[in-house]
Amino acid sequence: MDIIFEQAYLFLLFCFILSFFLIFTITRSRSSLKVAPSPPGPPRLPIIGNIHLVGKNPHHSFADLSKTYGPIMSLKFGSLNTVVVSSPEAAREVLRTYDQILSNRSSTNSIRFINHHEVSVVWLPPSSPRWRLLRKLAATQLFSPQRLEATKTLRENKVKELVSFISESSEREEAVDISRATFITALNIISNILFSVDLGSYDSKKFSEFQDTVIGVMESVGKPDAANFFPFLGFLDLQGNRKTLKACSERLFKVFRGFIDAKIAEKSLRNVNPKDVSKRDFVDVLLDLTEGDEAELNTNDIEHLLFDLFGAGTDTNSSTVEWAMAELLRNPEKMGKAQAEIDSVIGQKGVVKESDISELPYLQAVVKETFRLHPAAPLLVPRKAEFDVEVLGFLVPKDAQVLVNVWAIGRDPSVWENPSRFEPERFMGKEIDVRGRDYELTPFGAGRRICPGLPLAVKTVPLMLASLLYSFDWKLPNGVLSEDLDMEESFGLTLHKTNPLHAVPVKKRCLN
Repeated sequence: MDIIFEQAYLFLLFCFILSFFLIFTITRSRSSLKVAPSPPGPPRLPIIGNIHLVGKNPHHSFADLSKTYGPIMSLKFGSLNTVVVSSPEAAREVLRTYDQILSNRSSTNSIRFINHHEVSVVWLPPSSPRWRLLRKLAATQLFSPQRLEATKTLRENKVKELVSFISESSEREEAVDISRATFITALNIISNILFSVDLGSYDSKKFSEFQDTVIGVMESVGKPDAANFFPFLGFLDLQGNRKTLKACSERLFKVFRGFIDAKIAEKSLRNVNPKDVSKRDFVDVLLDLTEGDEAELNTNDIEHLLFDLFGAGTDTNSSTVEWAMAELLRNPEKMGKAQAEIDSVIGQKGVVKESDISELPYLQAVVKETFRLHPAAPLLVPRKAEFDVEVLGFLVPKDAQVLVNVWAIGRDPSVWENPSRFEPERFMGKEIDVRGRDYELTPFGAGRRICPGLPLAVKTVPLMLASLLYSFDWKLPNGVLSEDLDMEESFGLTLHKTNPLHAVPVKKRCLN
C-alpha cells in the first residue's frame, strides 16, 4: 500500500511540474508574440476610424500626422487597417528588407470593378506567373538598354516636333499649355514604341480629351473611396470613381482594340519576318504570344497591359516636366543657371540630343529636385502585407494596406535642409539617385515593385526639359509675377497641377 501511495505521489508531482513547465512555456511564447506593438496613431472614432482626419490631399494629411505620431503610423479607415511610413529608414524596411512580404497590392474598388486587378502588371501579386511574364516582356522588349538605344532617334524626333510647335506659338506670342504640349510629346513617344503611330496632334483639340481620359484614370484609382473602407458600399459608387474609371477605360480600350485589330489584319495579309526587329513594335511582339495551342496571352491581356503602360508612360512624364517648368518660372535665377549650362554644352548645334544630358549635371539636379518636391506618385501604389511583419519595432498586421509617403520624405527637415525650397544645388556633387537605391528619394519606388518605366522616364523627362530651356526663354502671361504662380496640387494615383501651367515662349535662336 505504501508503495502505491508513493507511486501516486510521484505521479502527481510529475504532473504538477509538467503543468508548471507548460504554463511557463505558453506564457513566455505569448509574451514573445506581443513584443512588437502596433504603430502609434491618432485616436479612432467608432465605425469610421480616422477617415475624418484625411483631407483632399491625403499625402499632406499623412505628413502632418506623422509629425505627431512618427515615421511609422497606424490608421484605420473603416474596416481597412493602414500603415503609413514617412522616413527613409522606414521606406527601406518596406521597399527592400521586407519587400517580399509587402509586395502584394491593395487594389481599389474601381480597379476591381473593371477586373483590371486580375490581369494588370500593377495589381497582380509577384507570385503570379502572369505578373512575371508581363514584367519580363516590359523589361526585355520595352525598357532594356538595347531597346532604349534603338528608340533613341524616335524620342529625339518627337521632342523636335514639340520644339517646332512651341516655335510657332512663339512667333504668335501665344502662351503654351505646358501640360498639354508635353503630354502630346510623351503620348507620341509611347504610342510609336507600342503601335508605330502618333496618337497625338498639337493642332487638334480632340487630343486634350485623351489627356483628360488618362488623368481621369489616375484620379479615379487614387482618390479616397468609401467603398475601399466599407466594401458593402461598393455598389453605391458614392464618389463616382467606378463610373469614371469605367468610362475612361472603355475609351482607351476602344483605341487599343482598333490598333490590335488592324495589326492582326495586316499580319494575315503579309508575312513579316519575325527576326526583322526594325519593322516590329511592342504590340507585334505581344500578338506573337497569342498564337498557338499554348498561347501565353490573349487580346484582353494586351489591352490591359497597354492600359498600364499608357498611364505610366504619358501622364507621369508630362506632369514632371510641367512641375519642373513651374518651379523654374518661380525661381528665374535657377532657370538662368540651367540655361547657361545648356548653352555652354550645346552651343550653336541647334538641338539637344540624349547623349548631351550626361554633360548637364545642373539640369539633372533640376530634375531630381522636381522629383523630390513633386513625386509623380506621392504615396506610390498601395502595398499589402502578406503576413504579419515587424517594421522598425512595430507590427504591420497581415492584410494591412501599406503606404510609403515619398512626398513627405522629400520634404522632411531632418533629411533635407530648407526642404520647401527649390534648390537643385543640393544634388550637385552628390551620388543621390532616383533608381531605388537611395530611400530619401524614391519617386519610382524600389524593389520588385519599382516602376518598370523608370529607364524611359529618366531619358524622356530631361530631354524634353533641356530642349525647352535651350530653344526658348520663358515668361508668365498677363503680367503674372513669379512669386504669385499657382502651385496647387490635385491628388490621384499621380499628382497634377490643379491649374495647368501656361507660359509664353520667346525664341532664343534659329531652330533647325
